[in-house]
Amino acid sequence: MKVFITGGARSGKSDFAERYAMRSAASGVYIATSQAWDDEMRERIGRHQEVRAASGFPWRTVEEPFELAAAIRRLDQEAAAVQGGARPAIVVDCLTLWLTNWLLRLEPLEEAEAVPPQGQSMEQNAEQNAELNTKQSADMLQSETPHNETSAAQPGRLELKDVIDDLIDAVSGCSSPLFLVTNEVGSGIVPAYALGRRFRDEAGRLNRGLAAACGEAYLVVAGFPLDLKAHAFRLEDA
Repeated sequence: MKVFITGGARSGKSDFAERYAMRSAASGVYIATSQAWDDEMRERIGRHQEVRAASGFPWRTVEEPFELAAAIRRLDQEAAAVQGGARPAIVVDCLTLWLTNWLLRLEPLEEAEAVPPQGQSMEQNAEQNAELNTKQSADMLQSETPHNETSAAQPGRLELKDVIDDLIDAVSGCSSPLFLVTNEVGSGIVPAYALGRRFRDEAGRLNRGLAAACGEAYLVVAGFPLDLKAHAFRLEDA
């Protein structure tokens, strides 16, 4: 059982995923992909933890901002090793935060499109920003706890497509009840900066690939989950 759940901000998608998981298994594993970079994010994480604790359902939380495919495979193998035991439901929340983590690790923060200060050429501004972004990326990587020696120590050797393909492969091979929460980000305005446009495009490709790998797919709007696959038009049936 693999379930793909998408929706906008505060649409109720995480709540739906958790409630569906609680109806599908006797226990659950919550894979959190977020990183607490600031007070606001720490507050958000705390609220989610409180809601799960108050549910009365036995949740186990696994924090995994990068090696999501490996975590899914590991948890699935652990569940398979328990003789006669029911598999716990796995909830991943959320895929777009995971994608953001990888983009910031693999891609330079491009601000060269910004208007240069008075008296400075576009070339000088781009060079200055490149130096700043290199330092920011290095500082960010140093502050992270490595989850995998190869990917953490040598992130430049990975391509985002390979990371996404590996996740899709892990989801496809998972035998445990799996619930994937993501964001629908491509319906608004076109981002004004290159990294934002890259994120929008990659999120769309990620969502398409994972939705295809799941047996069920839902769009949550204002708290109401809509069954996408049940109502999808199929050219082969036309």
